[in-house]
Amino acid sequence: MRAVPRVVIVGAGFGGLQCARALRDEPVEVLLIDRHNYHLFTPLLYQVASCLLSPSEIAAPLRKVFRRARNVHFRLADVVGVDFAARTVQLSDGEAVHYDHLVLAAGSTTNYFGNDAIASRALGLKDLGEALQLRNHVLATLERATVAASIDVEQLLTFCIIGGGPTGVEYAGALAELARLVLPYEYPELRPSAVRIVLLEGGDRLLPTFRARLGEYARRELAHLGVDVRLGALVDTVDDDGVTLRGGDRIETATVVWTAGVRPSDITASAELEHDRRGRVEVDECLRVVGHPGVYAIGDGAAARDRDGTTLPMVSPPAMQAGRYVAAQITGRVRGPFRYRDKGTLATIGRRSAVGEVGPFSFTGLTGWLVWLVVHIYYLIGFENRLVVMFRWAWYYVRYDRPVRSLIAADPHRGSAAAGDRPV
Repeated sequence: MRAVPRVVIVGAGFGGLQCARALRDEPVEVLLIDRHNYHLFTPLLYQVASCLLSPSEIAAPLRKVFRRARNVHFRLADVVGVDFAARTVQLSDGEAVHYDHLVLAAGSTTNYFGNDAIASRALGLKDLGEALQLRNHVLATLERATVAASIDVEQLLTFCIIGGGPTGVEYAGALAELARLVLPYEYPELRPSAVRIVLLEGGDRLLPTFRARLGEYARRELAHLGVDVRLGALVDTVDDDGVTLRGGDRIETATVVWTAGVRPSDITASAELEHDRRGRVEVDECLRVVGHPGVYAIGDGAAARDRDGTTLPMVSPPAMQAGRYVAAQITGRVRGPFRYRDKGTLATIGRRSAVGEVGPFSFTGLTGWLVWLVVHIYYLIGFENRLVVMFRWAWYYVRYDRPVRSLIAADPHRGSAAAGDRPV
């Protein structure tokens, strides 16, 4: 008796997760592979970094998500390559996993555009580890500032964010509110007015993927929160003491946050694949990888296009729709080309302030903020997470507080040999 086809999905982000969920209880064997054992709701990463949410509230354990799906299995592993001729996925431990259908959904990683100085010194905001590192860094910096000499306080209380897209705008607003809500009550040694948040954007406006008037609205709202927004500001280099802009301007700071770009994950960089100019894998109208039967690419790593031939943005909605579509392709429930339905984009700026656009319509202020709340609650994975996040937001709204402010970092890894040498 012939076994059912095996579908291997590389990556448990928005696209990979939706594909696996859509294949649940279908006549296929699904193996979902990821280097983390959780699905991360990345749109709320900045709230972990700004002390509003805990990691567990935006991370859903994958084995829990699929515990009732008998045909879906999870593997915690690093994928290092694909042998398309042998139809196997190569894991870092040397194992080769066979596939009948392969879905490349490995997502993206931070793009430093070849600037090693920025890559080695700036703090990122792309995954959970980076968000926790940034949260700890900001809290530790505030503690250092309480006992620092006056000449050092200005540098410690200056926070520089590079990149005026949704992540940069949202984090700048959240950090400004953290300073406004927490410092006056818990850091009496510091003056809230001494906190300086600088947002650098290389283009001529914030939120370049939104309508121009929404970018201008975001700029005004951030300015109202005290954020120093600088447009047309290109970074030349970053060192231990601050940021140097092209033209020579200097920002002395102990905190540099990079949110200025992403690139496809390294797993999609194979020389056997065709790529567009951004390094995304070329796919046909059915999201099949060009030249490789049975292989699909979705999400940030795929150069999927809309009806007009425009490459879809590297955000979660196209990935989610593509994941469901590929599952239907594999099971034969759909034959036509992939058609992306743009349901709009959103970005929050602060308390009761957000921007959004859906088709020809756009909204700002309280209306945008309420829409943003509903959409993000809806797309969180798991009822428990939705309930907890709703409570967090309600508490924050009523009490003007940030509830997660403990400095917690994992101990350094202790090797088995070293541990065995110590008495117990």
